[in-house]
Amino acid sequence: MKFIVSTNDLLKQLDLVDGVVVSKPLIPILENFLFEIKDGNLKITTTDLETFMTTSLKVEADSDIDIAVPSKVSLETLKNLPTQPVTFSVDEASKSIEINTGNGRYKLTGNDAKDFPKFPVLESDNSIVLSAKVLSKAINKTIFATGTDELRINLTGVYCQVSDSNINFVATDANRLVRVQRKGFNNGFETSFILPKKAMNLLKSSLPNDDTPVKIDFNTSYAFFSFAGVSLICRLIDERYPDYTAVIPTENPNKLSINRNDFISAMKRVSIYANKTTNQVRLKIAGSEMTISAEDYDFANEATERLSCNYEGSDIEIGFNARFLTEMLNAMDTEDVRMEFSMPNRAGLLLPAENDSDEDILMLIMPMMINV
Repeated sequence: MKFIVSTNDLLKQLDLVDGVVVSKPLIPILENFLFEIKDGNLKITTTDLETFMTTSLKVEADSDIDIAVPSKVSLETLKNLPTQPVTFSVDEASKSIEINTGNGRYKLTGNDAKDFPKFPVLESDNSIVLSAKVLSKAINKTIFATGTDELRINLTGVYCQVSDSNINFVATDANRLVRVQRKGFNNGFETSFILPKKAMNLLKSSLPNDDTPVKIDFNTSYAFFSFAGVSLICRLIDERYPDYTAVIPTENPNKLSINRNDFISAMKRVSIYANKTTNQVRLKIAGSEMTISAEDYDFANEATERLSCNYEGSDIEIGFNARFLTEMLNAMDTEDVRMEFSMPNRAGLLLPAENDSDEDILMLIMPMMINV
């Protein structure tokens, strides 16, 4: 049994799904790509038992073929070959695979496709359709704020909250929180679920930057994403998400507006001098000026910068983790941003100067105690 395919075309599809493969899987078969050829269409599947991902492409095949192909060896071989047609020959009895090029022959041993885990069966009456660009933007603006503490596994994913007219994407690690609200839907139902970070990263790297429709189906255990010939199924995080709305302050009389790029640049320079353990910077705001400062007493390092801003409210001095605040600023895409505060020991809000009509972004960051 043989099939012919371009190295470049095959490599593009393998790169899409290779992120699912883990180096030390629970069972050896998970180190393989599942190749299934039917009527000249090659379907490629990978899984780690929590996430399943498939893609497909057209090939020249003399028959239908099912074989599990070692991922690492095959991928490295293709990466080191120039763009050219290659022939895969599969011996069904021995499961041996031979890759032939114009100048070389490479032989490896595959595995029985029957041993590869089966896709979960998804039964769902509800689905959501988003454009790839909208979903990609929501992931990019939230995933960096997810937690890493496995003892609080409910915070390690992106919370998707669906209402009749809106969809909220939420992430928090208990030090900061991001909520991206997409408006203008007519869902006709309400639900919520937590999407794991690995699946979100895979989507982030594979979604096209255009208006390609992405259909999202889901049940109590899995979410199913399908777009442009790619399918991804992920097991949902089976935990309760905290009531994030309870921590969002509503009374914030102190309001700051500032150029985002100027703010980021100053933060990067000043934070070099911050204590490497706390990474703390201070924001002192008075009148139309914000002073950013940091110090590391252990090495007698300190830095200060002043920036012009628009400010309404009482003079305030508040401390933040520089890395957290910079990541949040980088996730914004407006020229100017707003910050709102109430007191130095209360959470501050970071907002775009202007939200799109169909999008509402809110970011929250917890303050740090200022060492006097």
